[in-house]
Amino acid sequence: MGKIIKISDSIILKQIELSDAQDIFNVIDLQREYLGKWLPFVQITNKMESTENYIKSVINAPEDKREYNFVIHHEGEFVGIIGFKDTDKINCKTEIGYWLSENFQKKGIMTRSVLVLCKFAFEELKMNRIQIKVAVGNTSSKKIPQRLNFKFEGIERDGEKMHDGSFADIEVFSLLRREL
Repeated sequence: MGKIIKISDSIILKQIELSDAQDIFNVIDLQREYLGKWLPFVQITNKMESTENYIKSVINAPEDKREYNFVIHHEGEFVGIIGFKDTDKINCKTEIGYWLSENFQKKGIMTRSVLVLCKFAFEELKMNRIQIKVAVGNTSSKKIPQRLNFKFEGIERDGEKMHDGSFADIEVFSLLRREL
């Protein structure tokens, strides 16, 4: 079993495993419209095999490219994913990406999870910079870096290709180790 990070008595992050595929796919499949608005991968995650292939790509990544990715459990139930991406070990920086089931929004689950993952990145992974990128208009997601005192750096124009082929501008937020 991989790494487990306790956020609170009711929230646990567990390093993603192939056995999580069914839970992940079920939430994506049941919430396509909600999640698909901001997450381009939802449209192509149309069968269980897609989710299994994603997890295998995380688990089987070469050691120097491997990222920590976690499933979020709230009171024992799968509710979302959080993890690092595009980590640059030489420059000690990473990005945190996340998504949360619609039924578990506005409970502080993601804000608390991001905070603890920031501490993990700074203290255990020795990162100096963490960034979070949010599509312009994704207000719920944007509130998380704002609550955690990330600094707004600017707009990455046409930074993400959306499910319909259009491009979304992306707001970039960052937090430095000395600012936590």
